[in-house]
Amino acid sequence: MYKVKVYVTLRESVLDPQGNAVKGALHTLNYREVQDVRIGKFMELIVEKSDRDIDVLVKEMCEKLLANTVIEDYRYDIEEVVVQ
Repeated sequence: MYKVKVYVTLRESVLDPQGNAVKGALHTLNYREVQDVRIGKFMELIVEKSDRDIDVLVKEMCEKLLANTVIEDYRYDIEEVVVQ
């Protein structure tokens, strides 16, 4: 089994109104040190081993469903886990 952690973020060139709202709220709470906030998504998948390459499988899932590759970037970490 694999534990796959997928991180999806808006591309730098895409405006992030939700991030701007959070930054404004943090400044209102007197956290003026915060210079920028970018909001993203985190997903954790448990994937069974198969004859398919895990990297190819995860890339396909990200590009077909988990990330909008027009406006988002993604990265992922794969960890092999022992099932008990």
